[in-house]
Amino acid sequence: MSRIGKLPIEIPQGVEVKIEDHQVTVTGPNGTEVVAVRPEINVKVEDNHIVVTRVDDSRQARSLHGLSRTLIANAVHGVKHAFEKKLEIQGVGYRANMEGKNLNLSLGYSHPVIVEPPAGITISVEANTKITVKGSNKQTVGDVAAFIRSKRPPEVYKGKGVRYEGEYIRRKAGKAGKK
Repeated sequence: MSRIGKLPIEIPQGVEVKIEDHQVTVTGPNGTEVVAVRPEINVKVEDNHIVVTRVDDSRQARSLHGLSRTLIANAVHGVKHAFEKKLEIQGVGYRANMEGKNLNLSLGYSHPVIVEPPAGITISVEANTKITVKGSNKQTVGDVAAFIRSKRPPEVYKGKGVRYEGEYIRRKAGKAGKK
C-alpha cells in the first residue's frame, strides 16, 4: 500500500470539496481548483477528511494512488494558503517592474522582456530585483517562475541572471591569463 496515498487529507475551515464523475472540485478563499482523478482511484469525504483509495491492486492503480492523493492535497493547500515562488535578479542594470498586471524585465537585451501572467497567477516586484509569483495551482506557479528564469538563466562566470531565491550557482574560473 502506498504510504503517501493512505494518509487522509484534512479539509481546513473555509474550504469546500465536491466529488463528482472522477473530478474533485476544491473551493476556498484563493479560488477554485479542479483535479481530475483516474477511474482506478476512489475519492471519498469522511468526517472532514478526504480519503483516497484504489479500486484494485493493479500496477497502474498502485502507481496512481500516491500521485492522486498529492494532487488533491496540493489543491486543498493552494485554495487555502496559495503557493509562491521567489526569484532574484543579479547583474548590473538588470531590473524588473510592473506595468499593470504585466512584468517588465530589463535583462541586458536590446528590448524589454514582457511577461503576461496566466489567469489565477499574480506577480509582484519588491525592490527592483525581487520577484514573487503567487497562485493557487502549484504547477502553474512553478511553470511561470521557470518561464521568467528562462529569459536570462544565471551564468556560471559572473553569476548574472534570474535565479530562484536561495539557489546556489556553481561558479567557474575565468581564463588563466599569461604568466
